[in-house]
Amino acid sequence: METLTLILQLAWTFFVIGAFTFGGGYAMLSLIQNQVVVEHPWISEATFTDIVAVSQMTPGPIGINSATYVGYDVLLNATGSPLMGVIGSLTATLALMLPSFIIVLLIVRFYQKFKTSALYKGTMDWLKPAVVGLIGAAAVILIIKTTWTGGVPNIQVVSENFPDWKSWCLLGGAFAASYWGKVNPIYLILAGAAAGLLLY
Repeated sequence: METLTLILQLAWTFFVIGAFTFGGGYAMLSLIQNQVVVEHPWISEATFTDIVAVSQMTPGPIGINSATYVGYDVLLNATGSPLMGVIGSLTATLALMLPSFIIVLLIVRFYQKFKTSALYKGTMDWLKPAVVGLIGAAAVILIIKTTWTGGVPNIQVVSENFPDWKSWCLLGGAFAASYWGKVNPIYLILAGAAAGLLLY
């Protein structure tokens, strides 16, 4: 019964995230973090950061990948069963995609009619800065490590998630190679993995 309740909570949580996220996977990360780390302390901040890192390296949208890994981790930790972990993955992933699927089905027939309306353009203009804010919040969440107590934000420790100067050097090198060197992201991921194995 407790497992079924957890599955339903997981489904509802990711359905709501999917329904109220605009701007893609990176904008979704701050909402996912707030729900699965703060509101429902299913996983730790460190685990969420690891999930995001793995989600970026695996094929597919980062938001859906994160939901898949979070769902697996939550049910695996709660039951100890890898099969239930798979069910958690399916639950979170499908629940996250369902709102978009429903909305697209409802509006696809009306898009051509309303895409030139002032109301539509105004809504899109309002959403753009909100999306930038959500992506920025996700970046800050992954950089700043916060300890939460009792589900209420009670900041006890604030420190870098990056543990030492080597991590900051890797970040700077990856940014420079990507921004100025235009290095292929696949090569950066492979180089980062190799550097992590050597340095840590």
